[in-house]
Amino acid sequence: MSATLNSRRTRAALRVSARVSGELLLVLVMAAVVLWVLGRMWSVVWPLIVALLLTTLTWPLARFLRRRGLAPALAASVVTVLFLLVAAGTVALIAVPVASQSGELADGVVQGIQRLREWAAGPPLNIDDDEIARAFDTAVARIQDSAGSIATTAVTGVSTVFSGLITAVLALFLMFFFLKDGPRFLPWLGRQLPGRLATDVPAVALRCWVTLGSFVRSQALVGLIDAVFIGLGLWILDVPLVLPLAVLTFVSAFVPIVGALFAGFVAVLIALVSNGLTDALIVLVIIVVVQQLEGNVFQPIIQSRGLGLHAAVVLLAVTLGGSLAGIVGSLLAVPVAALIAVVWNYLREQLSDPPQGPGADAPGTGVGVPS
Repeated sequence: MSATLNSRRTRAALRVSARVSGELLLVLVMAAVVLWVLGRMWSVVWPLIVALLLTTLTWPLARFLRRRGLAPALAASVVTVLFLLVAAGTVALIAVPVASQSGELADGVVQGIQRLREWAAGPPLNIDDDEIARAFDTAVARIQDSAGSIATTAVTGVSTVFSGLITAVLALFLMFFFLKDGPRFLPWLGRQLPGRLATDVPAVALRCWVTLGSFVRSQALVGLIDAVFIGLGLWILDVPLVLPLAVLTFVSAFVPIVGALFAGFVAVLIALVSNGLTDALIVLVIIVVVQQLEGNVFQPIIQSRGLGLHAAVVLLAVTLGGSLAGIVGSLLAVPVAALIAVVWNYLREQLSDPPQGPGADAPGTGVGVPS
């Protein structure tokens, strides 16, 4: 004989489910409102995020100078100037060799296009010059037909570049102020908050700061691995501009997806115009292999250790961030996931019962701020 459902227990379960669903819905609505507000304030939020990431990268040097007796403003000024010099030197390291060999590269591009035409004319494609000319004419006609949209896109691109310059300048000034006054922020924040929030919020903020530092360092290590392996492959194949390409690969590692594609495209193009189609294909294989190892092995392992996240969580976070917010979402997905984990772990510590038994810590211990 089958057991019958207990009506009292069923009603209680439904009431609990309805209450939990309502509370969860309110949390989701609140999260949506917060995201909407952040979106409306994005012109301010994005420079703030960039400045925080740059500050985590430059803070160790500023802290070293402050411990050696330099005034906070002087230490922040020195670090900011050094950062600008390193950034300018990196650009020069890429631009100067490329400019000095621009003539050779231009000739190589023409020769590379001619080789591609000769290859396309042979088996198995057997595409003659008339078909290539017709395809070229069709492409030109389409470009002419869409001249209006191209002009609009160009204007949008100029606006994007201008906005990026404003963001960079604002982020640089914010980085200076963070380096100068950062250590005074948490004590000030604690004085502005009432009750227990004066302890909890600064503690969570400090943990989030340490987590952001781990993210930036791990990303720099991943970029260094990419630059070393790809640069080594280019050096073995005797591709010119090895050092600028390696530097470009390292810098591009901080911009997920697009950065890797751009650096890989430049490396393959230079290999094509200087060494020929065979070496260009070999360079493409090297880049694909290194990028696959970096994206599926090195990056998840390094970031999972540095951020306390499982490798699968890192992969899922990058995928979700990219699908929701494109390149910016991919860039911010991992640190956002790590910060959510920091807040969650802190809440678990505060809401958990203290351990019982001999040698157990007293209530409240173990919820300290990391040094």
